[in-house]
Amino acid sequence: MRIRVCVAGATGWAGGPVTRHILKAQGFQLVGAVARRDAGRDIGEALGLPEAGITIAPDLDEALAAPADVLIDYTTPATVKARTLRALDRGLRVVIGTSGLAAAEFEEIEQKAVACGLGVIAAGNFSVSAALAKHFALIAARYMPSWEIVDYAQADKVDAPSGTAQELAEALGQIAPSQLAMPIEKTHGRPDARGAGVAGTQVHAVRLPGYVLSFEALFGLPDERLSIRHDAGSGAEPYVGGTILAAQRVMTMTGLVRGLDTLLFGQP
Repeated sequence: MRIRVCVAGATGWAGGPVTRHILKAQGFQLVGAVARRDAGRDIGEALGLPEAGITIAPDLDEALAAPADVLIDYTTPATVKARTLRALDRGLRVVIGTSGLAAAEFEEIEQKAVACGLGVIAAGNFSVSAALAKHFALIAARYMPSWEIVDYAQADKVDAPSGTAQELAEALGQIAPSQLAMPIEKTHGRPDARGAGVAGTQVHAVRLPGYVLSFEALFGLPDERLSIRHDAGSGAEPYVGGTILAAQRVMTMTGLVRGLDTLLFGQP
């Protein structure tokens, strides 16, 4: 049987390519689409494809006029949590590609998912190469006790740090806090110049024109250092494969899985 999918952010930068793939994939059936700016249009027409017979809805409840199994969300940090909780209440499993949620919000989502007996998979980055970079960084943290993260993105990105950097910092924090030779509060001058502390890791967010999405985990030992970096291109295609895999895997799980690396490799 095909997996019935509703996509929120169905005409967006990442949601659009994901929706195109679902429309063409044999194992999936697109049954609903949410996109406020394109509400009322046929989703196929909005994506430059033949008409699909599915009208884009302005909100989730209207989009779920037809039964669905999975909600894939590529929207905004301000709306994704409420939409996820609503989807779980309606019996849907959820794949979250939207970044910007904090650890406390994920705790609330996990509690709801467990209570509903449903699965949620969330990743700040569904790229396989980004998942590998995160996986390698978590392995390195077991042997190199001091690290920091540099997060790069376009000038108008609304969340800082990015979901990818936030997710990595929180995962590193589950291993240990980074060891600092000089405590941040004892920094002379401007302690805030040392970045933001996220789960025991200093994170530095760069927002400039010319950048797309990149992150770099920097590790240091006396007389040596290690850099693990991922650079994204200008298109969203690298995120499609990981999102589709998550939509398949979420059908057989209960609770919350954070990170494509966890889905692929388990804990390092």
